[in-house]
Amino acid sequence: MKVVYFSFSGNVRHFIQRAGIDDTMEITQDNCTESVSEPYILVTGTIGFGEVPQPVQSFLEVNHAQLQAVAASGNRNWGQNFAKAGRTISEEYNVPLLMKFEVQGTNNDVIEFKDKVGNFNENHGREEIQSY
Repeated sequence: MKVVYFSFSGNVRHFIQRAGIDDTMEITQDNCTESVSEPYILVTGTIGFGEVPQPVQSFLEVNHAQLQAVAASGNRNWGQNFAKAGRTISEEYNVPLLMKFEVQGTNNDVIEFKDKVGNFNENHGREEIQSY
């Protein structure tokens, strides 16, 4: 499945590169209103006090119908706002929050993400998907 991501400071980009996923698209200010014609999993960082970055909001306005799941990066120093963009997107678009990870993620986070993306199609048909 395609993985679409936004990386404000490079941490999410580094995480996606470490995951070695072939079919990816990075959201930028220049392409945030382009259409995506296939289902995708979104990975985003969180900015400010738990907000969804503006380019991601713009992208979702155009591409929310193809959104299947979300994962989010953040910093645990923000307490309850840690990776809150993922929870916000999950609730607004009624998709599973696959996982939250800190900054660039640990090696275990990368392995978990690869596993969840690889198995997503199989699990997606189930009535309930574990959400974090």
